[in-house]
Amino acid sequence: MTPANETSTSIANNDYLVQVNQLVKHFPVLQGLVIERQVGSVKAVDGISFNITRGETLGMVGESGCGKTTAGRTMLGLYPITSGSVKISGIEVNKADRQQLLTIRRKAQMIFQDPYGSLNPRWTISGIIGEPIRVHRLLKSNKERNERVHELMLLVGLSPRLINRFPHEFSGGQRQRIGIARALASEPEFIVCDEPISALDVSIQAQVVNLLEDLQDQFGLTYLFIAHDLSMVRHICDRVAVMYLGGIVELAERNELYENPLHPYTVALLSAVPIPDPKKDRIRQRIILSGDVPSPINPPSGCHFHPRCPLAAKVCSEAPPVWREAAPNHWVACHVI
Repeated sequence: MTPANETSTSIANNDYLVQVNQLVKHFPVLQGLVIERQVGSVKAVDGISFNITRGETLGMVGESGCGKTTAGRTMLGLYPITSGSVKISGIEVNKADRQQLLTIRRKAQMIFQDPYGSLNPRWTISGIIGEPIRVHRLLKSNKERNERVHELMLLVGLSPRLINRFPHEFSGGQRQRIGIARALASEPEFIVCDEPISALDVSIQAQVVNLLEDLQDQFGLTYLFIAHDLSMVRHICDRVAVMYLGGIVELAERNELYENPLHPYTVALLSAVPIPDPKKDRIRQRIILSGDVPSPINPPSGCHFHPRCPLAAKVCSEAPPVWREAAPNHWVACHVI
């Protein structure tokens, strides 16, 4: 699916911190032992468009393998862009020169999903949190850098007395706090939160989410919040984008999306969210999708969702759906809605 960028007459372009237009990221599939040749490509992200306003939290949800993490990493330049464009603070990521790329690296950071694998086990916490400060030359002396690391540790709820310890000496929740402190060290404006709570105990998840909200209020941060937990997404996000097989199928404000989902895939996702009221949970209709998610190497023609869609019509397999505004600020890509 290749939706056009959503627009809003109420928001000027200079209020958009992040602008993503027709972003595509394909990974080549190679074959051969001695001489490798490309036999196809994994269409991980296949033409997505959206904007993120300054101070906003945009949630991105979908099944595993739908391209959420790849989209986040490609936006920050961690993966080269196949086609399309990403602008952060007015700088186009795929056309940035060395100085502009350093600016993006400072102003846009990432909190990774795995708090165990994202920290260098050979470095102390002082080195991990202080590295962005050193790279971007934000402070001149080691003393100032250590003082700033102390401040960041206190900010995320860690004792500065632990500054010389190594990552293996911390719990999963503490390691994720270290990752958050590292992301804050360069004084960013935009942070991609790549499932930052999925690897944590349930008792710790709420603490980390509350910390992210407090930091957003304190520093005016803008988030792309990638997650599986639809209940948590509704709690923290202002708008929600639903991805399926590399494309965005629906985008709306959180309450509008949860109370009035339009796309059949969104309806099926929300039907699986637990409801704390046993009576309501018993009478609601749970939608079970047939079949498996198709391969991103060879996605279905037309609408990628049509082989599993209970409302699929003939046109769904023949042409990609048009990305349209079905209601004010509620965008959907579907032929039959």
